[in-house]
Amino acid sequence: MKKNLFLLAFICSFMGIVSTATAQGLTGRVNYKTSAAFKFSMDSTKMAPEVIADLQKQLKKQMEREYTLSFTQAESNWKQIESLGGGPATAAAGGAQIVIQTGNEDRLLYKNIGSQSYVEEQDLMGKPFLVEDSLRIYDWELTGNSKKIGDYEVQEAKYSRIVDSKRFSMGMEEMEMTKDTINVTAWFAPQIPVSHGPADFWGLPGLILELQNEGMTYIADRIVLNPSEAVEIEVPNKGQKISSEEYRALADEKMKDMMKRYNGKPGEGNRMEIRISN
Repeated sequence: MKKNLFLLAFICSFMGIVSTATAQGLTGRVNYKTSAAFKFSMDSTKMAPEVIADLQKQLKKQMEREYTLSFTQAESNWKQIESLGGGPATAAAGGAQIVIQTGNEDRLLYKNIGSQSYVEEQDLMGKPFLVEDSLRIYDWELTGNSKKIGDYEVQEAKYSRIVDSKRFSMGMEEMEMTKDTINVTAWFAPQIPVSHGPADFWGLPGLILELQNEGMTYIADRIVLNPSEAVEIEVPNKGQKISSEEYRALADEKMKDMMKRYNGKPGEGNRMEIRISN
């Protein structure tokens, strides 16, 4: 039976009272490994099925990554430390070369839970940006389920929301607007009383050790609490400052420009590059 938000608030409050002494000044580093069930589709009249299958295989390999979450009680850094998948996924279709990049490998994400804000490095068509905005508030719902991850007893929480989504394919002159439901499942450890988690996820009464987000899975495989070497938290400062809304609008404009450029008729030797953030 799912517990309501009042219970979640009570747990957070209770933990704040009980664990103040142990949580005060708690720092740590956590390594996460990721994997993805990535779906990629193209018009089979423009690309052979075996080429599409090869692209999917390349993309799946790209998503096998390793990240580090460094945290203090209120702040955290999230950064990729190793890419197991190598370079971008590439294929040839209709006289054009398709190159798919998944995210910005060297970007740094800074979260401040105290001020509920974040700063994230992004790259758009080779230009660096600093996206600064408020953290998303996740309306987590506890399920009552639990399991073990390593030495920790973890509890399950779920979150879902309906979002506006934009899709495109070669030959389209305008992006197609759709509604998608985002479903997230998190497993958090009350024994580690900080509200941090992988990527931009946060807000539970314990560190998130495993998370599934629309085919992407993050799993903690190494946890070091209060390390002997001080945990340094870096705030990104290189790039043009921009809000998340402004950045999305700019990215949409760049995508529209690319669609107009190809318009379903890529010429010989053309190169279409697609970036997928994760």
